[in-house]
Amino acid sequence: MKMENNIEDFDALGDDHIGTSENTPMRNDAFKLSNEEKIDIIKDDVRHIMETLGLDLTDDSLKGTPNRVAKMFVNEIFGGLNPNKKPKASTFDNKYKYGEMLVEKNITVYSTCEHHLLPIVGRAHIAYISNGTVVGLSKMNRVVDYFAKRPQVQERLTIQVVKELQSVLNTDDVACVIDAKHLCVNSRGIRDIESSTVTSEFGGKFKEEATRREFIDYIKLDTKF
Repeated sequence: MKMENNIEDFDALGDDHIGTSENTPMRNDAFKLSNEEKIDIIKDDVRHIMETLGLDLTDDSLKGTPNRVAKMFVNEIFGGLNPNKKPKASTFDNKYKYGEMLVEKNITVYSTCEHHLLPIVGRAHIAYISNGTVVGLSKMNRVVDYFAKRPQVQERLTIQVVKELQSVLNTDDVACVIDAKHLCVNSRGIRDIESSTVTSEFGGKFKEEATRREFIDYIKLDTKF
């Protein structure tokens, strides 16, 4: 009975989309196996799941699915678990002395909910105020993509993006807002296709109301070309 209660508690935590840590939970031996070894193991696991569901894996349309899913997990949608894929964010001196807020908005977010392994799709908006150092614009997109490519909760993703850019830029003055749809809410459970989730993390000067408001106003700008 005690074990059943624990399982029910874990199910409730996942259904409520509650995270448990700021860092992605990883085992110490997470990288003991090579990518190729992981793909071979996951391929067998996916095959077992499909066979358990009653699917005929001799069918031409299905026979390659276990291998495709395994490669996708390791090399693509969960590739951000591998620290070797962390983007190298080259920084530069702010020689033109730009001292105002820099905002990179509408960054595409593709992630995966760690509770049901269903997609999270949305947009991230990032801002920072230079402390003498700037970073290439595309690097902010790459940082978002790196942390998104792992089983996630949106709150953690938002925090991880801010902390990484704070470290790279050597300033606390970094902010991130993410607005995303969770298919674990939209396609199952309550099945509310209209709702989205908004999370934010404000550091340094962005904790001040005026600076935070300026950032939010920039996000609202209708950018058309």
